[in-house]
Amino acid sequence: MNNEPVEVNVLDELNKGACMGKDAIHFILEKVSDDALKEELTKQYDKYKEISDKICELYPEYSYGEPHETNAMNKFMTWSGVEMKTMMDDSTSKIAELLLQGTNMGIIEGRKLLNNKDTNPEVHKLIQEYVDTQEDAVEKLKKFL
Repeated sequence: MNNEPVEVNVLDELNKGACMGKDAIHFILEKVSDDALKEELTKQYDKYKEISDKICELYPEYSYGEPHETNAMNKFMTWSGVEMKTMMDDSTSKIAELLLQGTNMGIIEGRKLLNNKDTNPEVHKLIQEYVDTQEDAVEKLKKFL
């Protein structure tokens, strides 16, 4: 039986999502030729890093360990997915489409955490920040389609 508070699971899931966002942006940035998209992705990367840093600060209140990150296999799958999906089309529109798909998955996971987990206010606020960040990213990415 797992005796860790629900906050540990939620913070782990949030951190994995933030890491996946950072990984995807890192892998795709080299393919971006549009300066405005590069600038937007750099801002999004920084926001994911900021959320991950907040998780790392909060985590010791609930667990002795470190927050979970994406593992090497997930990083490889993200990288190979980017490579495969941009091999034939690495246009700004295609890149924005790929990032929108991933961001929407993150929104769904974040909303599930908001709706189905009873967490303390500090963790709840962080989940909301994560979801708001991703919803804002969707609106900004739409311009590049």
